[in-house]
Amino acid sequence: VQLQASGGGLVQAGGSMRVSCAASAGTFSRYVMGWYRQAPGKQRELVAAITTSYSTNYSDSVKGRFTISRDNAKKLVYLQMNSLKPEDTALYYCAARRPSERSYTNWGQGTEVTVSS
Repeated sequence: VQLQASGGGLVQAGGSMRVSCAASAGTFSRYVMGWYRQAPGKQRELVAAITTSYSTNYSDSVKGRFTISRDNAKKLVYLQMNSLKPEDTALYYCAARRPSERSYTNWGQGTEVTVSS
């Protein structure tokens, strides 16, 4: 599956933003989808994931503020980000893996999210 993220930009602290990831060339519904982020000078972090059965999990840093969702018919995965903080500033990547795989094997290019204070 090929992935392309979009929807990043500049937002003020406390605001909201939604980033999207479009999939192609694969059976999207069979993949676990995740959103990672990487801030300058920091390690890449898995912030949210959604399984093929729509179960979700979140990192502690975004729990209660971010929501991951998927639309299998449109082959899209979303990350709705609310109550944004300057520390959410990062390059956000979408990724995919089959349920049997432990690591994400398909990656999209990142979309930049900048939260101003």
